[in-house]
Amino acid sequence: MTSPATRSPPPTWSAKLASWAPGWPSYRSCSSARTTRRPSPPTRPARTSRPTRPGWSRIPGSTRCAPRREAGVTALVGAAARHPDGRRTIAALVIDRAGVARVGYDKQQLWGDERELFSAGGRGATLLVDDWRLGLGICYDGCFPEHGRAAALDGAHGYLCPSGYLTGSEHRRDLYYAARALDNTMFVVFSNAVGGVDPWRFNGGAAIYDPQGRVLTRGADDGTAVLVATLDPDVLAATRAAHSMLADRLPDQGGPRLSMSG
Repeated sequence: MTSPATRSPPPTWSAKLASWAPGWPSYRSCSSARTTRRPSPPTRPARTSRPTRPGWSRIPGSTRCAPRREAGVTALVGAAARHPDGRRTIAALVIDRAGVARVGYDKQQLWGDERELFSAGGRGATLLVDDWRLGLGICYDGCFPEHGRAAALDGAHGYLCPSGYLTGSEHRRDLYYAARALDNTMFVVFSNAVGGVDPWRFNGGAAIYDPQGRVLTRGADDGTAVLVATLDPDVLAATRAAHSMLADRLPDQGGPRLSMSG
């Protein structure tokens, strides 16, 4: 497999993301999707001729989102999902250029009381949009360096994370995703819910980061917004050439750690 640090750069890509007021719609993979909960970035059109990938729950052809189809974009939307086998997950729905919705990824790292309501996802996922490889995460996933690293080792050029950070967590919100970008020299697109009522008041601050963790664009902590940034493959290639952590990483950390008295 080609090292992610040496893959050919993808074409220039424009990312859009939106911050929405929170809602908690349910989503069944055998019925229509409701997409009123915080969406993450609509992207350039995805190819729709590929068969459904293993592990995806495809929605019947009647489940289509006309605005996405008419705009010719691919969208990623966070929602609660119920699978045919009865599992409930926190999911990233992928709505392709044809307007067909699928469960593309189930959140692996559940937080707090989520464990009482949902099942954890069993594997990571990468969204292919033209020549871009975009790792998928949801909220608490992004707090774990190994989650973003797994996406990068799968060749990801970017990491997409719809989230729900609460008021008071602004420092962590702004640190985690910038760190995932620099750790893995990849773009990160982070969307977040806004508004709500205490103690479930969300703090916005959606952002797009370059591969060095610098902010390309950021939304306010209050109010809805649509952010747009161009993800430049030359910037990605230059960053990975100058900061070669992915290529230089050790296969392991050696033998047992040495402990010593000071």
